[in-house]
Amino acid sequence: MKAETGAAATPATGGKAVAHSVAESSPGLRWLAGLVVVVYALVTMIPLVWILLTGFKTPQDSISYPPKVVFEPSLEGYVNLFTNRSRQTPEYMASLPPPETWYDKLVRSRNMVITGPSRFKDRYVNSVIIGFGSTFLAVFLGTLTAYAFSRFRVPLQDDLLFFILSTRMMPPIAVAIPIFLMFRELGLSDTHLGMILLYTAVNMSLSVWLLKGFMDEIPREYEEAAMVDGYTRLQAFFKVVLPQATTGIAATAIFCLIFAWNEYAFALLLTSGNAQTAPPFIPIIIGEGGLDWPAVAAGTTLFLLPVLIFTVMLRSHLLRGITFGAVRK
Repeated sequence: MKAETGAAATPATGGKAVAHSVAESSPGLRWLAGLVVVVYALVTMIPLVWILLTGFKTPQDSISYPPKVVFEPSLEGYVNLFTNRSRQTPEYMASLPPPETWYDKLVRSRNMVITGPSRFKDRYVNSVIIGFGSTFLAVFLGTLTAYAFSRFRVPLQDDLLFFILSTRMMPPIAVAIPIFLMFRELGLSDTHLGMILLYTAVNMSLSVWLLKGFMDEIPREYEEAAMVDGYTRLQAFFKVVLPQATTGIAATAIFCLIFAWNEYAFALLLTSGNAQTAPPFIPIIIGEGGLDWPAVAAGTTLFLLPVLIFTVMLRSHLLRGITFGAVRK
C-alpha cells in the first residue's frame, strides 16, 4: 500500500497542521475488484444469452431436457413470430404448388401453411410510439419544471417537490381501477395518446427530481453573464443552461424510456388492440400445444434492441450523469 501524506490547517485544531493520508489501492485489490465485476457481468448476461439462443432453436429443442446448449440453428422462431399459420391435411398440402420462399418451405415441413402476417409488427410499432413519445414528453416537461424549481422562488416549493416525489412511493397499478374508469369516460382507452399521457405522468416525478439535481449543479453566473450580454431569460435557458444539462437529460431519458418500454400492467389493462404494446403480446404467442418458446424468445430479443441501442448511444452521458456532482473541488 502506498500513501501520500500532507498537512492541512482546520479550525477544529486551532489552525494547526494535521497530517492526513490518501491511500492508493494495491494491484492485487484492483485485480480482485475487476474479477468480481467480470464474474457479476457474466452471471447477469446468462439469461440474455439463453434467450438469444432459444430464439434460434426449434420448438422441440427449446423444451428438451436436459437443455440443449449445442443444437442446429433454425429461424423457425422468427418465422412463427411474424406469421400466422394453419395446420392442413396431407391431401391439401400435396395439392399446393412448390414453396416460393425459404420460410414457406420451413412452415410446410410442419404440415402448415402461412395464412397471413402476425400482429407483432403492429405491437412493436406501438411500443416505439408510446415509449419514445412519453419519454420525450416526460423529459421536456421535467426539464422546464426542474429549471423553475432550481432558479426561482416557488411558493411552497418543498411541499410541491415532496408531492411530486410522493407519486413515486406507491406502485402505479394501485390506481389502475380509477385510471381505467377515467380513461373510459374520456375516450382514451386503447389509444396512443392515453398511454403516452399516462406514462408521462408516472415518469414526471423521476424526471423532475433527477433534473433538478443537475440544474442545481449548473452555476447561475453563466445565465447572469448571458443576460448581461443582452440575452433574455428564455434565450439564456436554451443557449446556456440546456447545453450544460445535456448529460442529465440523456441519463433521465434512459431511465424514463426503460420504464415506459417495459411497462406491462397498464398496457395489459388499458389496451387491447389499437394501442397494445409488445410486453402483453409476446407472452401469449401460441404454438402447437402451447406457448411457442422460440417465437417468444425471438420477440423478446427484438424487443430488447431499441433500448439497448439507445443506451449504448448515450452511454457516455449516462456514466457522466450518474457521477455528476460526486466530486467537488
